Amino acid sequence: MAEETAPTIALEHVNVPPMQTWNYLHANDTSLTVPVPKSTGAVLGRLPKLFNRLDCAIGKDAETWASNSSDESRYVEVPALTERDEPIVIDVSCDKGEAHDTGIIFREGSRGTVVICSHGTNDSAKMTSASLTRIIAKRGAEFELIEIVAATDSHQHLDGIGIELDEGAHASVRQYFLGGKKVVAGIATDLRGDNSRIDLSGRYYVCGQEELDVNQVAHARGLNTYEEMLTSGFLGDQARKTLRMTIDLIHGSSGSKGNEAETVMGFGPDVVNRTLPVILCDEDDVQGNHGATIGGISQDQVSYLAVRGLSEKQVDELLVRALFDDAAINAVTPAARTAVLDRAAQVLGDEVANDITEGLGLETEKG
Repeated sequence: MAEETAPTIALEHVNVPPMQTWNYLHANDTSLTVPVPKSTGAVLGRLPKLFNRLDCAIGKDAETWASNSSDESRYVEVPALTERDEPIVIDVSCDKGEAHDTGIIFREGSRGTVVICSHGTNDSAKMTSASLTRIIAKRGAEFELIEIVAATDSHQHLDGIGIELDEGAHASVRQYFLGGKKVVAGIATDLRGDNSRIDLSGRYYVCGQEELDVNQVAHARGLNTYEEMLTSGFLGDQARKTLRMTIDLIHGSSGSKGNEAETVMGFGPDVVNRTLPVILCDEDDVQGNHGATIGGISQDQVSYLAVRGLSEKQVDELLVRALFDDAAINAVTPAARTAVLDRAAQVLGDEVANDITEGLGLETEKG
């Protein structure tokens, strides 16, 4: 799908937030040059039309491109009042330039886990991959979503997630962005039902000349909804990162509460960080908090650790390793853990990756 020599098109105005800021900040959107889909749009097993109403925060043109680039759509349904033991796994090969289009329904009172793993190790394969995932959680349903993006600095990846929550439904989302030449990711949650809840945790490591662009949106429509969006990460070398966080407290969402925050640590003067935290409010009886902080390790801390034999570079690597530890622990499946550890080996070295595996006693796909 995604050979560099294949005909390309430009996707403009990707990851546009609900409320934009000054254009000179260059934070309102991004663009992506992608291969022309080989598909004609007649995707086998196209998803039920009800999934069309879900926004994935990347924009309609990007959604259409991802859907048309997928050879076949996949639909999964978890029956009411059941707990699915095996995770629903979406495995995307960045080396092959795969595109996946998935729709999932958790019926009333059901529970389950979704794992999205986009991975690649071939740094000479200049490919573009994509994942489009839409999830509907009916009344009282609960699910956990774990996402790993662990590509190389030759891969582009487009990722869109749309979530719809009915009354009392709860989504817990953990996203780990660990690598990719340019990774563009959007996630939109529509809290339609009263007492619905989204807990979104995002962590990232961007290094070299890589670029990460993320758009997080939560629309609170029901009464007494709760939105928690917390992101943290590290930027090194000449890395570039843009994060847009929006909690939209819509008229009629009385009693709803939302929090959004980001903590960024930059390793060096050449990184570029853009953060756009926004609370939109059209209701009186609501609470919303937002903020962002950026910094680095203080010189006192560096000196303290230097006395104990650690160079500044080793201190940076120690912090990044903790992120990979967290990703490996929460990766759920052996294949996802392998993707995390393969990426750790690329950026931290084989010795560190092996130490993570042995130290945490993790099972990987390689055994």
